[in-house]
Amino acid sequence: MPFYGDVAQFRLAVSSVLDQTDPDLRLVVVDDCYPDPAPREWLTGLGDARVQYLRNESNLGVNGNFRRCVDLVTADWFVVMGCDDVMHPDYLRTVRTLARHHPKASVIQPGVDVIDENGRPVRPLGDRIKNVLAPSFATELSGERFVTGLFHGNWTYFPSLLWRTAAVRKVGFRPGLEIVLDLALLVDLAAAGGSLVYDPEVVFSYRRHSASVSSVQAVDGRRFDEENRFFAEEARRFAERGWPRAARAARLHATSRLNHLQARVGASIGSLARRR
Repeated sequence: MPFYGDVAQFRLAVSSVLDQTDPDLRLVVVDDCYPDPAPREWLTGLGDARVQYLRNESNLGVNGNFRRCVDLVTADWFVVMGCDDVMHPDYLRTVRTLARHHPKASVIQPGVDVIDENGRPVRPLGDRIKNVLAPSFATELSGERFVTGLFHGNWTYFPSLLWRTAAVRKVGFRPGLEIVLDLALLVDLAAAGGSLVYDPEVVFSYRRHSASVSSVQAVDGRRFDEENRFFAEEARRFAERGWPRAARAARLHATSRLNHLQARVGASIGSLARRR
């Protein structure tokens, strides 16, 4: 669990992990130099042998701390849990059962609901689109079909994913990517012959903050520059591979374009409001 953020939500996230009906787990919290010692004091005061606390020597940022978390993995499977998200009590039991029934899968995606900063269920536009793009039934996806769906729109929720360590380390993380790092990893796993198992049973709550809307509107363009470069490279890659549907979906990258348009419209409206 990479940590830097709201302390109350952090406590809830940690408690949701430790309260699993399947208690066979190890939780490593990697503190990215959060200035308040209260989270560390609370965590170490739990006295739970399953919990390990580590603090970075310097602030690595979101993606840097994510990479360090993966480097620290010692188990066959791992989750990079959001420090403000919530595991339902049966999360671990559910994903562990799915992994056992699909021994060759590279990643497991259980059902997810979305909550706001106060823990209330919400369904912003982006999450409604994810719901439309996601399968409506339990399935295992691989090959061109899997990649094509991801290029139409990444419907997965990164903090809820259970990853097979060996598969991830074999593929590795692409250098130079900050925004689409998780999408690139999923695509590379699929290209290497891996698969994703999806089950719609909801066992995880992903927290969507209301501030995230304004943060999208405030994007200075680097996010979409990276996405555009990524999709252009992927279109060429899969055209050469002989996966025409995946190449076409990458060239279109409709959801990314829609997000860009939404951000531009939001920024324009905000600008007009300030001038008034």
